[in-house]
Amino acid sequence: MPGTPGFEPDFVSGLKEIFEQRIVFNRLLGLRIGTVSAEGVTGHIEMRNDLIGHYTHQRLHGGVVSAGLDAMGGLAVMAAIGARHMDEPALQRLHRFGKLGTIDLRIDYLRPAIGERFELRAQVLRLGSRVASTRMEFFDADGKLLSTGAAAYIVS
Repeated sequence: MPGTPGFEPDFVSGLKEIFEQRIVFNRLLGLRIGTVSAEGVTGHIEMRNDLIGHYTHQRLHGGVVSAGLDAMGGLAVMAAIGARHMDEPALQRLHRFGKLGTIDLRIDYLRPAIGERFELRAQVLRLGSRVASTRMEFFDADGKLLSTGAAAYIVS
């Protein structure tokens, strides 16, 4: 996958399988990975009728925004954990995510999410031995910032 410096293809494809296929809710949202690196991750969601929260204005449901940002924060933590343990084989690193879970999440909705495609970004601010802190952003197709998020994840 382009934009994955430092990670071998087996790790990236395994991460993509977990994130896009095995986490069924991500599949329901249509959340797709764009890039994965130790510095951050990107993804996107295509607008669909079943994701509309306000039918008159065709706005994306706020829960989709929140869930998408939460998922991307978790993906950023997965990438950071993977980068921390590059001395291990890819498969072994992919098994390190079993205890990963959200413990705190804050979303700020800045503008209505209207459009055909949305871009999501996340980065890890701090990866500790037990807790990781992240920052996330949600953009429209033109690059306008629609929402921001911050989250903490348990990692062990």
